[in-house]
Amino acid sequence: MKAWWCDRFEGVQALQWRESPTPDPAPGEVRVAIQAASLNFPDLLTIQGRYQARPPLPFVPGAEFAGVVEAVGAGVGALRPGDRVAAVSGTGGFATHACVDAARVLPLPPGFAIDDAAAFAITYGTAHHALIDRGALQPGETVLVLGAAGGAGSAALQVAKAAGARVVAAASTPEKCDFCRRLGADATIDYGREDLRDAVKRLTEGRGLDLVFDPVGGPLAEPAFRAVGWRGRYLVIGFAHGEIPSLPLNLPLLKGTSIVGVFWGEFVRREPQASAAALQELARWYAQGRIRPAIDRRFPMHELPAAFERMASRQVQGKVLLVAGDAG
Repeated sequence: MKAWWCDRFEGVQALQWRESPTPDPAPGEVRVAIQAASLNFPDLLTIQGRYQARPPLPFVPGAEFAGVVEAVGAGVGALRPGDRVAAVSGTGGFATHACVDAARVLPLPPGFAIDDAAAFAITYGTAHHALIDRGALQPGETVLVLGAAGGAGSAALQVAKAAGARVVAAASTPEKCDFCRRLGADATIDYGREDLRDAVKRLTEGRGLDLVFDPVGGPLAEPAFRAVGWRGRYLVIGFAHGEIPSLPLNLPLLKGTSIVGVFWGEFVRREPQASAAALQELARWYAQGRIRPAIDRRFPMHELPAAFERMASRQVQGKVLLVAGDAG
């Protein structure tokens, strides 16, 4: 097999694409021939040593991938060679093969495309956990999605629409706003040109927002929070901007609003049955055509640095994939 190895926490430039022995699955594991893997922001933090969990060195990054089961270890009863699967393993995805705990592998239903499966569980799972579970989203409520053209944002936009919400998508360019409207946004805010709070006030006729989905952080956090209406909820997803904002605590007091933390990975670990039920609902929505990952660009697996550069370019609309063989 070939894989991208992280030997030290020094970012993309320190990764090495090299040959390694193809591993045999241990008891409870399966070996997957990887056909597609998606890039997620935590992958970048992990190779920089800045994520919540530090894998022991050396390791192969890549938290999310899809492919075909090649071999199964002892004690694995539900999976067979030839099964099409997706996996959320935390590491191992930026390679031609990976051995992964069978509990982290999801058999794909008929009609679920491999590329879509590689770009599905983390962002859509996060969006569902945030909006439906933590945010208690109700049909007819108004949701502001920050960074709505990115991987997490585009998933949240679709999940909110599938749940019956009115979605205001905020993005940094006119092109990204057009992309969000094609995904189903009811209104858009180009925060590169418009004042976010004024735009929300106009779009909600002064009532304010019911929910904010914020995977960005940074300077947009406070104006977005100030735009929340009575009993609104502000969902803290992550800090793609790089700056962790501070919010004046008098603001939730004045409007009876809630600041709600969202950590999907810990939710999966602590509440596996609830997480599985959410993914089953998301799979039904996918089969019904109500949600579908937007794939921005596909790169061959050996072009990981170019894929990371694309992800960092601020031009991405949806998800960036690494795929087996050549790509466009």
